[in-house]
Amino acid sequence: MRKPATIRDVAREAGVSVAVVSRVLNDGTGPVAPQTRAKVVETIERLGYRPRAAARELQQRTTSTIGLVLADLANPFFARLADRVVWEARARGVHVVLLTTQEDPHLEAESIDTLVERSVASVIATPAGDNVEKWARLIDLGIDVVFVDREIEGLEEIDVVTIRNDVSAEVAASHLIGLGHRRIGFISGPADTSTGRDRVTGFRRALQGAGLTADEDLIHHIPFRGDAGSDAVGALLNAAEPPSAIIVGNTAQVRSALRRIKQSDVRVPEDLSLVVFDDNPWTELVSPPLTVIRQPIDMLAVHSVDLAVGRAKGLLPAQRRRVEVEAEFVRRSSTAPLTQHAPAP
Repeated sequence: MRKPATIRDVAREAGVSVAVVSRVLNDGTGPVAPQTRAKVVETIERLGYRPRAAARELQQRTTSTIGLVLADLANPFFARLADRVVWEARARGVHVVLLTTQEDPHLEAESIDTLVERSVASVIATPAGDNVEKWARLIDLGIDVVFVDREIEGLEEIDVVTIRNDVSAEVAASHLIGLGHRRIGFISGPADTSTGRDRVTGFRRALQGAGLTADEDLIHHIPFRGDAGSDAVGALLNAAEPPSAIIVGNTAQVRSALRRIKQSDVRVPEDLSLVVFDDNPWTELVSPPLTVIRQPIDMLAVHSVDLAVGRAKGLLPAQRRRVEVEAEFVRRSSTAPLTQHAPAP
């Protein structure tokens, strides 16, 4: 049995955005050029698309409210991202409905349902890595989605704003390799998240480019929540051949990892060089100040809000957009050349 056509199918076939199809279906909700309207109507008839009542009702939504679904506000990265998104939205006269999922797919599914009930114009979200059907339903209902920081395979029609995580990790690893380090530990996010995978990909690429083989025992994928950063550092420091440098590529676990290092008798950078992802006020104040990958949170917010508001108002072309921004490598005092006092390579 043939699957019924969705609003996304109509938009794709007609070469327009979902928002344009919605305006055609709900006359008076926004301007549509006559030629474009005729093309959409022809596509609707050809595909036999029949909008559901709920979908029609959602098209009456206001463009003055967007949803913001973030993974974990206990993570300083997401707390600052939320603050900047709200600031950017207010500057454009748009309100924000903020929901947090605490990295829980079940809470994320509930959040998506809540946003449907609130009839938001569009959604900016950091997905937990699941709920493909839930996110697709938003698109079917004409609610545009922008993924920020992370993305989900299988939802290629959704706009994405992200940092070049692979390049950032490659830069961090290349810096350490240039200082003579050969055994480098890498602590990343879960392997089922795009950030976790991409950062490890960049790390491996740096090793390969230097003619080094990655030691799988030195690569740790850990959860964003909890105290796994401490455990990962402990495992690396207690290894038979411990690394002479560590990159903490899991922003939520930086403090946990650093606490474990401070509790050990390992000196930074004399015995262990350290690079962490993301920059906070305290990373420059600790002793020694930390070498970091500074993530451009302001730019993530600006691009995400521009896309979410632009989609809601029908101002953007139908083609999916992917915006990649560059992180900044900031060298401080937590990295140093490999010396005879460091663990042997």
